[in-house]
Amino acid sequence: MKALYIGRFQPFHMGHLLLLQQLSKQYDEIIIGIGSSQYHDTNDNPFSESERYQMITKSLQAVHIPNYRIISIPDIHNPPKWVDYVCSIVSDFDVVIANNPLTRSLFSEKGFMVKGTVYFDRKRYSGKEIRKRILQDEPWKDLVPQAVYDIIREINGISRIRNKSS
Repeated sequence: MKALYIGRFQPFHMGHLLLLQQLSKQYDEIIIGIGSSQYHDTNDNPFSESERYQMITKSLQAVHIPNYRIISIPDIHNPPKWVDYVCSIVSDFDVVIANNPLTRSLFSEKGFMVKGTVYFDRKRYSGKEIRKRILQDEPWKDLVPQAVYDIIREINGISRIRNKSS
């Protein structure tokens, strides 16, 4: 079976990694959709699609997860047509992994099997929390895989986040 898991990954964090480690044991392949892929350099979406791709790839390689592929899913801002749009990009999945109520509802209405997941310390492991900590110069390194920490520092992501909020 193939699972589709969509997120913005702004940035990819330990909650994502822990979930993907779990899913990699349950499914033959995990199709990771980088949602809102066209957005970058904003407060909510500081990282580009290619930066997020690198974060995910290097993090999964570090923990030896081989059964995945990554696709880009730009926003179309049209919820009733979104599932059809996603299916035009990737059509070979058996189940959608989602906790987001809108995503769950939209895919369920189209007849797809949708499964929720456990959250891994949701309060700490959230892109919003990590961006807030970076902005406020609070510790955040332990919230992301080492590869993500290295990439954010390498691309001047810390100053990018701070400059967007000033």
